[in-house]
Amino acid sequence: MSFDFRAAVLRAPKTPIRIETVSAGDLKPGDVLVRMQAAGLCHTDLEVIEGSLRYPMPIVLGHEAAGIVEVAGPEAKGIAVGDHVVLSWNPHCGHCFYCDRDLPILCETYLAHGPKAVAFDGDSRIRLGEGGDLSQLMFLGAFAEYAIVADHQAIVMPKELPFDRACLIGCGVMTGVGGALNVASIEYGGTVMVIGCGAVGLSAVQGARLAGAGEIIAVDLDDAKLALAEKLGATSRINASREDVVAVAKAMTGGRGVDTVLEAAGSPKGFGLSVEAVRPGGEVIWLGKTDVTAEVGFRWGALMGEKRIRRSSYGGARPARDFPLLARAYLDGKLFLDELITRHIKLDEINDGFAALKSGAAIRSVVMF
Repeated sequence: MSFDFRAAVLRAPKTPIRIETVSAGDLKPGDVLVRMQAAGLCHTDLEVIEGSLRYPMPIVLGHEAAGIVEVAGPEAKGIAVGDHVVLSWNPHCGHCFYCDRDLPILCETYLAHGPKAVAFDGDSRIRLGEGGDLSQLMFLGAFAEYAIVADHQAIVMPKELPFDRACLIGCGVMTGVGGALNVASIEYGGTVMVIGCGAVGLSAVQGARLAGAGEIIAVDLDDAKLALAEKLGATSRINASREDVVAVAKAMTGGRGVDTVLEAAGSPKGFGLSVEAVRPGGEVIWLGKTDVTAEVGFRWGALMGEKRIRRSSYGGARPARDFPLLARAYLDGKLFLDELITRHIKLDEINDGFAALKSGAAIRSVVMF
Protein backbone atom coordinates (compact mmCIF):
# COMPACT_ATOMS: atom_id res chain seq x y z
CA MET A 1 0.00 0.00 0.00
CA SER A 2 1.37 3.37 -1.02
CA PHE A 3 -0.61 6.58 -0.78
CA ASP A 4 -0.18 10.34 -0.94
CA PHE A 5 -1.47 13.00 1.42
CA ARG A 6 -0.95 16.65 2.36
CA ALA A 7 1.42 17.67 5.13
CA ALA A 8 2.96 20.85 6.52
CA VAL A 9 6.69 20.57 5.78
CA LEU A 10 9.42 22.69 7.36
CA ARG A 11 12.48 22.55 5.11
CA ALA A 12 14.76 24.82 7.15
CA PRO A 13 14.56 26.77 10.43
CA LYS A 14 13.20 30.31 10.27
CA THR A 15 11.50 29.70 6.93
CA PRO A 16 7.77 29.44 6.21
CA ILE A 17 6.14 26.02 6.47
CA ARG A 18 4.97 24.72 3.10
CA ILE A 19 1.95 22.52 2.47
CA GLU A 20 3.21 19.69 0.28
CA THR A 21 2.09 16.33 -1.02
CA VAL A 22 4.05 13.55 0.69
CA SER A 23 3.84 9.78 0.51
CA ALA A 24 3.80 6.75 2.76
CA GLY A 25 4.35 3.09 2.05
CA ASP A 26 3.22 -0.14 3.62
CA LEU A 27 2.49 -0.23 7.33
CA LYS A 28 4.57 -2.51 9.50
CA PRO A 29 2.72 -5.18 11.53
CA GLY A 30 2.45 -3.10 14.72
CA ASP A 31 1.67 0.21 12.99
CA VAL A 32 -1.54 2.19 13.12
CA LEU A 33 -2.65 4.61 10.41
CA VAL A 34 -4.53 7.55 11.90
CA ARG A 35 -6.57 9.98 9.82
CA MET A 36 -5.98 13.29 11.54
CA GLN A 37 -8.93 15.32 12.78
CA ALA A 38 -7.34 18.02 14.95
CA ALA A 39 -3.83 19.11 15.93
CA GLY A 40 -2.76 21.86 18.33
CA LEU A 41 0.07 24.32 17.72
CA CYS A 42 2.53 23.97 20.60
CA HIS A 43 5.58 26.00 21.67
CA THR A 44 7.78 22.96 21.06
CA ASP A 45 6.86 23.11 17.37
CA LEU A 46 7.67 26.82 17.41
CA GLU A 47 11.07 26.10 18.96
CA VAL A 48 11.91 23.87 15.99
CA ILE A 49 10.78 26.60 13.58
CA GLU A 50 12.88 29.18 15.41
CA GLY A 51 15.93 26.90 15.52
CA SER A 52 16.28 26.67 19.30
CA LEU A 53 15.28 22.98 19.20
CA ARG A 54 17.27 21.17 16.55
CA TYR A 55 15.95 18.33 14.41
CA PRO A 56 16.85 16.91 11.00
CA MET A 57 15.20 18.76 8.11
CA PRO A 58 12.93 18.61 6.18
CA ILE A 59 10.42 17.68 8.84
CA VAL A 60 6.69 17.46 9.49
CA LEU A 61 5.98 19.10 12.84
CA GLY A 62 3.00 18.51 15.11
CA HIS A 63 2.77 16.32 18.22
CA GLU A 64 -0.52 17.27 19.91
CA ALA A 65 -3.19 15.51 17.91
CA ALA A 66 -6.33 13.41 17.72
CA GLY A 67 -7.85 11.39 14.92
CA ILE A 68 -9.58 8.22 13.75
CA VAL A 69 -7.90 4.86 13.21
CA GLU A 70 -8.13 4.00 9.53
CA VAL A 71 -5.87 0.94 9.38
CA ALA A 72 -4.42 -1.24 12.16
CA GLY A 73 -1.53 -3.59 11.44
CA PRO A 74 -2.04 -7.31 12.10
CA GLU A 75 0.08 -7.15 15.27
CA ALA A 76 -1.36 -3.86 16.58
CA LYS A 77 -2.81 -4.40 20.04
CA GLY A 78 -5.66 -2.66 21.85
CA ILE A 79 -6.81 -0.73 18.80
CA ALA A 80 -9.44 -1.17 16.10
CA VAL A 81 -10.44 0.55 12.90
CA GLY A 82 -12.82 3.41 13.67
CA ASP A 83 -11.47 4.10 17.16
CA HIS A 84 -11.12 7.75 18.13
CA VAL A 85 -7.62 8.27 19.50
CA VAL A 86 -5.33 10.85 21.05
CA LEU A 87 -1.71 10.43 20.05
CA SER A 88 1.18 10.19 22.51
CA TRP A 89 4.63 11.52 21.59
CA ASN A 90 6.30 9.28 24.19
CA PRO A 91 6.43 5.73 22.80
CA HIS A 92 8.39 3.43 25.08
CA CYS A 93 9.62 -0.15 24.99
CA GLY A 94 8.35 -1.16 28.42
CA HIS A 95 11.38 -3.25 29.41
CA CYS A 96 14.58 -1.14 29.38
CA PHE A 97 16.40 0.16 32.48
CA TYR A 98 14.16 3.22 32.76
CA CYS A 99 10.87 1.65 31.71
CA ASP A 100 11.41 -0.96 34.43
CA ARG A 101 11.68 1.96 36.88
CA ASP A 102 8.38 3.49 35.74
CA LEU A 103 10.12 6.28 33.80
CA PRO A 104 8.89 5.85 30.21
CA ILE A 105 9.93 9.43 29.42
CA LEU A 106 13.53 8.16 29.72
CA CYS A 107 13.01 4.98 27.68
CA GLU A 108 16.35 4.16 26.09
CA THR A 109 14.86 3.50 22.64
CA TYR A 110 12.81 6.69 22.85
CA LEU A 111 15.88 8.77 23.72
CA ALA A 112 18.03 7.08 21.08
CA HIS A 113 15.61 7.59 18.19
CA GLY A 114 13.93 10.86 19.21
CA PRO A 115 16.69 13.21 17.95
CA LYS A 116 16.64 11.41 14.58
CA ALA A 117 12.96 12.34 14.06
CA VAL A 118 11.99 8.86 12.86
CA ALA A 119 9.40 6.30 13.92
CA PHE A 120 9.89 4.37 17.15
CA ASP A 121 11.66 1.47 15.39
CA GLY A 122 14.22 3.86 13.90
CA ASP A 123 12.89 3.85 10.33
CA SER A 124 11.16 6.62 8.42
CA ARG A 125 7.50 6.19 7.54
CA ILE A 126 6.95 9.12 5.17
CA ARG A 127 8.76 10.51 2.13
CA LEU A 128 8.89 13.77 0.24
CA GLY A 129 6.92 13.99 -2.96
CA GLU A 130 10.14 14.23 -4.98
CA GLY A 131 11.70 11.36 -3.04
CA GLY A 132 13.87 11.23 0.05
CA ASP A 133 13.05 10.51 3.67
CA LEU A 134 11.01 13.04 5.57
CA SER A 135 11.47 13.51 9.30
CA GLN A 136 8.53 13.42 11.72
CA LEU A 137 8.63 15.40 14.95
CA MET A 138 8.45 13.44 18.18
CA PHE A 139 7.45 10.15 16.52
CA LEU A 140 4.28 11.75 15.11
CA GLY A 141 4.50 14.49 12.46
CA ALA A 142 0.87 15.38 13.14
CA PHE A 143 0.47 18.44 10.90
CA ALA A 144 -0.60 16.14 8.11
CA GLU A 145 -3.74 14.45 6.91
CA TYR A 146 -2.39 11.11 8.17
CA ALA A 147 0.12 9.85 10.73
CA ILE A 148 1.61 6.38 11.06
CA VAL A 149 2.39 5.52 14.68
CA ALA A 150 3.18 2.55 16.90
CA ASP A 151 0.04 0.95 18.35
CA HIS A 152 0.70 2.12 21.92
CA GLN A 153 0.92 5.74 20.76
CA ALA A 154 -2.77 5.72 19.81
CA ILE A 155 -4.85 5.97 22.98
CA VAL A 156 -8.55 5.23 22.57
CA MET A 157 -10.87 8.04 23.67
CA PRO A 158 -14.62 8.27 24.27
CA LYS A 159 -16.32 9.11 20.97
CA GLU A 160 -18.34 11.88 22.60
CA LEU A 161 -15.12 13.85 23.23
CA PRO A 162 -14.73 16.49 20.46
CA PHE A 163 -11.50 16.13 18.49
CA ASP A 164 -10.39 19.74 19.01
CA ARG A 165 -10.55 19.25 22.79
CA ALA A 166 -9.14 15.74 22.64
CA CYS A 167 -5.96 16.78 20.85
CA LEU A 168 -5.00 19.14 23.69
CA ILE A 169 -4.75 16.18 26.06
CA GLY A 170 -1.86 14.79 24.02
CA CYS A 171 0.67 17.41 25.11
CA GLY A 172 -0.12 20.72 26.83
CA VAL A 173 -2.90 19.49 29.11
CA MET A 174 -1.09 16.27 30.04
CA THR A 175 2.09 18.19 30.82
CA GLY A 176 0.39 20.81 33.00
CA VAL A 177 -2.26 18.75 34.79
CA GLY A 178 0.17 15.85 35.17
CA GLY A 179 2.85 18.15 36.53
CA ALA A 180 0.49 19.03 39.38
CA LEU A 181 -1.12 15.64 39.95
CA ASN A 182 1.63 13.13 39.06
CA VAL A 183 4.90 14.96 39.68
CA ALA A 184 4.31 17.56 42.40
CA SER A 185 3.36 16.59 45.95
CA ILE A 186 0.58 19.11 46.45
CA GLU A 187 -1.08 18.72 49.82
CA TYR A 188 -4.76 19.43 50.29
CA GLY A 189 -5.04 23.12 51.21
CA GLY A 190 -1.44 23.83 50.16
CA THR A 191 -0.18 26.97 48.43
CA VAL A 192 0.80 26.65 44.77
CA MET A 193 2.27 29.18 42.37
CA VAL A 194 2.08 28.70 38.60
CA ILE A 195 4.49 30.85 36.58
CA GLY A 196 3.37 31.31 32.98
CA CYS A 197 -0.25 31.06 31.85
CA GLY A 198 -0.04 29.54 28.41
CA ALA A 199 -1.63 26.18 27.66
CA VAL A 200 0.69 24.25 29.99
CA GLY A 201 0.46 26.78 32.81
CA LEU A 202 -3.33 27.04 32.61
CA SER A 203 -3.46 23.25 32.71
CA ALA A 204 -1.16 23.27 35.75
CA VAL A 205 -3.58 25.69 37.45
CA GLN A 206 -6.34 23.17 36.85
CA GLY A 207 -4.17 20.31 38.10
CA ALA A 208 -3.50 22.24 41.31
CA ARG A 209 -7.25 22.82 41.69
CA LEU A 210 -7.98 19.13 41.16
CA ALA A 211 -5.29 18.29 43.75
CA GLY A 212 -7.13 20.39 46.33
CA ALA A 213 -4.70 23.29 46.67
CA GLY A 214 -6.04 25.99 48.96
CA GLU A 215 -4.28 28.91 47.29
CA ILE A 216 -3.30 28.96 43.61
CA ILE A 217 -1.29 32.01 42.55
CA ALA A 218 -1.08 32.61 38.78
CA VAL A 219 1.85 34.64 37.44
CA ASP A 220 2.10 36.08 33.94
CA LEU A 221 2.75 39.32 32.04
CA ASP A 222 -0.65 39.32 30.31
CA ASP A 223 -3.74 40.43 32.22
CA ALA A 224 -6.07 38.54 29.87
CA LYS A 225 -4.26 35.26 30.52
CA LEU A 226 -4.32 35.96 34.25
CA ALA A 227 -8.07 36.55 34.10
CA LEU A 228 -8.47 33.21 32.32
CA ALA A 229 -6.30 31.55 34.97
CA GLU A 230 -8.75 32.76 37.62
CA LYS A 231 -11.64 31.35 35.61
CA LEU A 232 -9.89 27.96 35.54
CA GLY A 233 -9.08 27.85 39.25
CA ALA A 234 -6.46 30.41 40.31
CA THR A 235 -7.38 32.17 43.54
CA SER A 236 -5.10 35.16 42.98
CA ARG A 237 -2.94 36.59 40.25
CA ILE A 238 0.29 38.53 39.88
CA ASN A 239 1.30 40.52 36.82
CA ALA A 240 5.08 40.18 36.91
CA SER A 241 5.52 43.35 34.82
CA ARG A 242 4.02 45.45 37.63
CA GLU A 243 4.54 43.53 40.86
CA ASP A 244 7.41 41.88 42.72
CA VAL A 245 6.45 38.22 42.43
CA VAL A 246 8.63 36.99 45.29
CA ALA A 247 7.61 39.78 47.65
CA VAL A 248 3.92 39.18 47.02
CA ALA A 249 4.31 35.42 47.43
CA LYS A 250 6.04 35.82 50.77
CA ALA A 251 3.54 38.42 51.96
CA MET A 252 0.73 35.95 51.25
CA THR A 253 2.43 33.13 53.18
CA GLY A 254 3.67 34.78 56.38
CA GLY A 255 7.12 35.38 54.89
CA ARG A 256 7.83 31.72 54.12
CA GLY A 257 7.12 31.39 50.40
CA VAL A 258 4.76 28.98 48.63
CA ASP A 259 4.72 25.22 49.09
CA THR A 260 4.97 24.35 45.40
CA VAL A 261 5.97 26.28 42.27
CA LEU A 262 5.11 25.00 38.81
CA GLU A 263 7.20 26.91 36.25
CA ALA A 264 5.58 26.88 32.81
CA ALA A 265 6.93 30.07 31.27
CA GLY A 266 10.12 28.51 29.96
CA SER A 267 12.24 31.60 30.59
CA PRO A 268 15.45 32.14 32.58
CA LYS A 269 13.64 34.74 34.67
CA GLY A 270 10.82 32.31 35.37
CA PHE A 271 13.26 29.62 36.49
CA GLY A 272 14.94 32.13 38.78
CA LEU A 273 11.66 33.28 40.28
CA SER A 274 10.62 29.72 40.94
CA VAL A 275 13.45 29.01 43.38
CA GLU A 276 13.10 32.41 45.05
CA ALA A 277 9.34 32.12 45.62
CA VAL A 278 9.23 28.60 47.05
CA ARG A 279 9.53 28.15 50.82
CA PRO A 280 12.31 26.17 52.56
CA GLY A 281 11.43 22.51 52.23
CA GLY A 282 9.13 23.25 49.32
CA GLU A 283 9.28 21.92 45.78
CA VAL A 284 9.81 23.41 42.34
CA ILE A 285 8.62 21.63 39.20
CA TRP A 286 10.06 22.94 35.94
CA LEU A 287 7.60 22.30 33.10
CA GLY A 288 8.87 25.04 30.81
CA LYS A 289 12.07 24.96 28.77
CA THR A 290 14.44 27.28 26.97
CA ASP A 291 17.07 26.88 24.26
CA VAL A 292 18.96 23.63 24.85
CA THR A 293 22.30 25.50 24.75
CA ALA A 294 21.23 28.29 27.14
CA GLU A 295 22.75 28.63 30.58
CA VAL A 296 20.41 29.58 33.41
CA GLY A 297 21.82 31.20 36.56
CA PHE A 298 20.52 31.33 40.12
CA ARG A 299 21.33 33.16 43.30
CA TRP A 300 22.97 30.41 45.35
CA GLY A 301 21.23 31.51 48.51
CA ALA A 302 17.86 30.94 46.84
CA LEU A 303 18.64 27.23 46.65
CA MET A 304 19.23 26.88 50.39
CA GLY A 305 16.69 25.44 52.78
CA GLU A 306 16.26 21.87 51.52
CA LYS A 307 14.34 22.99 48.45
CA ARG A 308 13.54 20.25 45.94
CA ILE A 309 13.79 20.95 42.21
CA ARG A 310 12.54 18.58 39.52
CA ARG A 311 12.28 18.82 35.75
CA SER A 312 9.25 17.21 34.10
CA SER A 313 8.79 16.93 30.33
CA TYR A 314 5.39 15.24 30.12
CA GLY A 315 3.77 15.54 33.54
CA GLY A 316 4.72 12.02 34.60
CA ALA A 317 2.48 10.71 31.82
CA ARG A 318 1.41 7.13 31.46
CA PRO A 319 -0.75 7.88 28.41
CA ALA A 320 -2.79 4.66 28.45
CA ARG A 321 -3.76 5.44 32.04
CA ASP A 322 -3.88 9.23 32.07
CA PHE A 323 -5.41 10.26 28.73
CA PRO A 324 -8.75 8.50 29.41
CA LEU A 325 -8.85 9.97 32.92
CA LEU A 326 -8.36 13.48 31.55
CA ALA A 327 -11.03 12.85 28.92
CA ARG A 328 -13.47 11.72 31.59
CA ALA A 329 -12.64 14.74 33.76
CA TYR A 330 -13.55 17.00 30.83
CA LEU A 331 -16.78 15.14 30.10
CA ASP A 332 -17.69 15.33 33.79
CA GLY A 333 -17.15 19.10 33.82
CA LYS A 334 -14.11 19.00 36.12
CA LEU A 335 -11.43 19.82 33.53
CA PHE A 336 -11.88 22.82 31.24
CA LEU A 337 -10.54 22.52 27.71
CA ASP A 338 -12.80 24.78 25.64
CA GLU A 339 -11.23 27.88 27.21
CA LEU A 340 -7.73 26.92 26.01
CA ILE A 341 -8.67 27.13 22.33
CA THR A 342 -8.14 30.59 20.90
CA ARG A 343 -9.15 29.73 17.36
CA HIS A 344 -9.57 26.99 14.78
CA ILE A 345 -7.54 27.16 11.59
CA LYS A 346 -7.02 25.20 8.38
CA LEU A 347 -3.77 23.44 7.56
CA ASP A 348 -3.05 26.12 4.95
CA GLU A 349 -3.20 28.77 7.71
CA ILE A 350 -0.51 27.17 9.85
CA ASN A 351 2.08 29.94 9.43
CA ASP A 352 -0.44 32.52 10.66
CA GLY A 353 -1.18 30.22 13.58
CA PHE A 354 2.46 30.10 14.62
CA ALA A 355 2.77 33.87 14.25
CA ALA A 356 -0.12 34.24 16.73
CA LEU A 357 1.53 31.77 19.11
CA LYS A 358 4.86 33.60 18.95
CA SER A 359 3.25 36.99 19.61
CA GLY A 360 1.27 35.67 22.55
CA ALA A 361 -2.05 36.34 20.82
CA ALA A 362 -3.07 32.68 20.99
CA ILE A 363 -3.06 30.10 23.75
CA ARG A 364 -3.90 27.27 21.38
CA SER A 365 -4.73 27.43 17.71
CA VAL A 366 -6.07 24.09 16.54
CA VAL A 367 -5.74 22.84 12.97
CA MET A 368 -8.98 21.18 11.91
CA PHE A 369 -8.72 18.63 9.11
